[in-house]
Amino acid sequence: MGMPLELNTMIVTKGREERIEENLFVLRKEGYRLYPLGIPLEVKKTIEGDTSGTAVIKKVEWADEATVLTYQLLSLNTTN
Repeated sequence: MGMPLELNTMIVTKGREERIEENLFVLRKEGYRLYPLGIPLEVKKTIEGDTSGTAVIKKVEWADEATVLTYQLLSLNTTN
């Protein structure tokens, strides 16, 4: 039996994202996950947390029982 595939409709970073350019980030998630590409998604640090911004996923890669997302941050919600 293979690893189940999970469908995600938001990007949950848990603070593990890596910036590769000014507004381009890479995030590695355990397991194989499906994400919609090319449409704005909420970005959150935790599932229950507030939305920290909006991003569009540019690339999804599956390898070694992990999903690697490359996403572009469109807007950032600043908190005071």
